[in-house]
Amino acid sequence: MSRDVVPDRPVPGHAVCLDLRAEAYDPEDRYGPDAAVRRALAAPQPAGERRFLVVDDADRLVGHQLLHERLSSYGPARVVCLAVGAPEERTLRRTLTLRPPAAGVLWLLDGFHGPDTAALRPLVDVLATPEVFDAVLDALCRVADGVAVPSVRILEHDLSDEARARAWRQAVAALTGPDVPAAGSVGTVPGELAPLLDESVPGSLAGHDWLPAQGRIGARLRACADALDEAADGHARVRGPAGLLTRRAADTDLPGAVERLGTALRGVRDGVADVLAVAGGPRPSVEERGLLADRGVRLPELPREVTRTGTVPALRDHTRELIARRLPLRSVAARLTALAARTAPAGSAARLTTLDRICGPARLDRLSAQHPFLAGGSRPAAAAVTALLALLAGLWPVLGWVLGPAVGLLAAALAYRTLRHRPNRSPDGRLDGGGSAGVAPRLAGGLAGGLAGAVLGHLLAPPLWVGALTLPVAVGCVVLLALRDWTRAVDDWWDRVDAQDAGRALQEIRALVVTTAVHDWLFAEVRHHCSDGAGAVARLLRGLAATADTHPGPDEGGAGGVPAVRGRVPARLPRPSRTRRARSTNRRRSRAGTGTTGRTTPLPARCRRRTDGSATPRSRTPRSPALRLPATGSPTFRPTTVRSSATRPARTRSADPGRTHRIPGSPPAGPSRRGWSGGTGTGDRSWSTPWPRTWSRGSPRSSTAAGRASNATPATPAGCGSTAR
Repeated sequence: MSRDVVPDRPVPGHAVCLDLRAEAYDPEDRYGPDAAVRRALAAPQPAGERRFLVVDDADRLVGHQLLHERLSSYGPARVVCLAVGAPEERTLRRTLTLRPPAAGVLWLLDGFHGPDTAALRPLVDVLATPEVFDAVLDALCRVADGVAVPSVRILEHDLSDEARARAWRQAVAALTGPDVPAAGSVGTVPGELAPLLDESVPGSLAGHDWLPAQGRIGARLRACADALDEAADGHARVRGPAGLLTRRAADTDLPGAVERLGTALRGVRDGVADVLAVAGGPRPSVEERGLLADRGVRLPELPREVTRTGTVPALRDHTRELIARRLPLRSVAARLTALAARTAPAGSAARLTTLDRICGPARLDRLSAQHPFLAGGSRPAAAAVTALLALLAGLWPVLGWVLGPAVGLLAAALAYRTLRHRPNRSPDGRLDGGGSAGVAPRLAGGLAGGLAGAVLGHLLAPPLWVGALTLPVAVGCVVLLALRDWTRAVDDWWDRVDAQDAGRALQEIRALVVTTAVHDWLFAEVRHHCSDGAGAVARLLRGLAATADTHPGPDEGGAGGVPAVRGRVPARLPRPSRTRRARSTNRRRSRAGTGTTGRTTPLPARCRRRTDGSATPRSRTPRSPALRLPATGSPTFRPTTVRSSATRPARTRSADPGRTHRIPGSPPAGPSRRGWSGGTGTGDRSWSTPWPRTWSRGSPRSSTAAGRASNATPATPAGCGSTAR
């Protein structure tokens, strides 16, 4: 089944749609229409409200009679048939199954084939709604033989000039919309355009080596990474007990490693800045690409998901999607303008600001600066703690005079060793940031505390086990506090140097180079093409909006103040049925010897048609009952009687299977094998078998024949107008 015309699944409560046209199935599939009918019958519908919307070829209605009859096999059903296409003889043959009140036919004279098939989908969706379906079928039942042809410019005759002008202004305002700033949101874009908007790298390029190690930039990045690893290893060697108690810290050139890291990072920054500047234009030339290759930037081929040829259909689909969402033209133009601004290549030179933010002079100066080494914490606190530990060691009777001050000397010696092994001093003394470890406060506090402990031990004379217990505690606390102060001081100095920040800067620089290579060098032509296309479409839409704003409305231009109708319009509309009053008037004229169009006296002013926009009263010809749909924004179909000055069609009864309707203005159907005709009037009549019958336009005959046949009332399909209210 054609998925472009009818929905794949029936909507609950709506009419079940089925497509019986020849192009909806494989030519070799003989049972395709039967399967469509079976699926339609299997669709659940409420009892007593079975509705079917059938799309069929106009010249296959008779051949599909059994299929149409099967739709009523499960009970009464209401059927609306969309007959598509006009046969060569411009006639429509349909069976008795499609007659009112249970069925009706909408004849679409234009053929919808190939790409035009999708144009039927909106009409099918509207007619499938139960309210519209019932209203259209009821209106078709009031039209002669239940056949109508959709047309245009029907309801416009019922509108005043003020109403038409107001409707025109509202339609133009809804179409164009207000002015929207160009810096609006881009919104959702197709997947083909997404890589051009963000800074991501396509998956097919994730494993590409943009900066090979043998290139200039790659070598500098490798040297910087090695310097960072060396500095990190030196910090790991210095911190901890081994760094304080052994010569490992003294032999490690940690300041030299940090200096080499700063030099390497500065070299990387200068090299990347040179690369960004050498090909800084929005569209790098072949020479500039060669310079990039010389500096170690290797550009691959364009990935398949991002190509210049693929941008055009993606941009077209994006524009169609925005318009299909009924956005105003200026809103669509604003989004396309934002898309053009986002995809326009700015050139790699514009990323020098980002490079300065990532690795500016301030960060480089902080990395190469000489930071002092500060250990020991607060000096009064260090002196008090050392005095307390020395006092505990001096409680040993007699030996306390030696052990107490000795603990103070141990604390001062460890502080001095901390200062000598400080990590900001190179082994050769070339680099030295200075520092302090609180040696003097610890020495003074230790001596004072040791003497005080010795005096207290002499006066109290504690047992020997007390001195033997307090001495190891005091010595252990002094060593542990010294190691803690050393580790904290080394880590604090390393944090102030912030060598890890250099590693983060190195990663950001590498990511910046990759992003620049992808979006400013590799995708430059694609981004430029997309930006130009989006900008051109945006300018076109703004021009269309401006043209629509300045276009004269129905009250300013055109014949009768009515703007031209664009779109598919049938070349020949069927002649509508006449009312009883009009038919009786024509009978009287036929008996008087005049044709239906041979008026001998001018019509009254109230019956004249307004053709020049003058103040002549409007025609009061009775019309068929109007069909007005619910106010849901759907089109309005109105069967009406269109006045015509053409000759009245004659009736011909033949033995052809099915009922035939002939379009006025088409060639005559030919003479009948039986019957009689005569005269030179405006109509002729022929009789043969009583059923079925055929209406067609005949050649002018005598008025006598028209008078004899005046008791037979011809019927033709009425026009069915489509106008959005």
